[in-house]
Amino acid sequence: MPTREIKSTSHNPPLFSCGVVILAAGASLRMGQPKMLLPWGETSILGHLLAQWQSLLPEQIAVVCAREDQAIVNELDQLGFPHANRIGNPSPEHGMFRSIQCAARWSGWLPNLTHWILALGDQPHLRTATLCALLEFAAAHPRTICQPSRNGRPRHPVVLPAATFQQLRDAAFPNLKAFLQARIAETALRATDDPGLDFDIDEPADYEKALQLFSRTV
Repeated sequence: MPTREIKSTSHNPPLFSCGVVILAAGASLRMGQPKMLLPWGETSILGHLLAQWQSLLPEQIAVVCAREDQAIVNELDQLGFPHANRIGNPSPEHGMFRSIQCAARWSGWLPNLTHWILALGDQPHLRTATLCALLEFAAAHPRTICQPSRNGRPRHPVVLPAATFQQLRDAAFPNLKAFLQARIAETALRATDDPGLDFDIDEPADYEKALQLFSRTV
């Protein structure tokens, strides 16, 4: 369901107006080449992720990438992704949580956003229907951290209310998992049968598995 349709009355701010954070600053060491630039359909993994999220009509999409990653910059240029929505991570070697904190500290977000979606850059094989169902679930639970789950385990993407997203700015946790575990009482899970939730693309074998899975859904 398009997120733009989930509105309150004209006298109140939107109940669910979301921004998407696509995390694309990883070094892809286990893959041996940049994961985000691997072919995916008629584009790259990065191109597919941008198109997929754009189809769900969020208010804003931003990509977090390493400041010195010229290959990703060139790909974003080729895809026509605006410079204004690129977030540079000056120290990507410190891991994904640093990219998330860069996004939380970024001043370029639209002022009307109520929720943020943390989307991994290595999950292009997730069904669009899975993402749509997650957004619907989060809209129905606007004060709660929302995640998809499979076999009882929480997965990504993660939807955060504004107050929780802002807490990430200076959160003293080693990673996102620890941050979320400290807020387990504030979390709701949306069960789904999407097998793509079971893994991320880290190694060449994962990429081949993801391509096979994707080919069965298109």
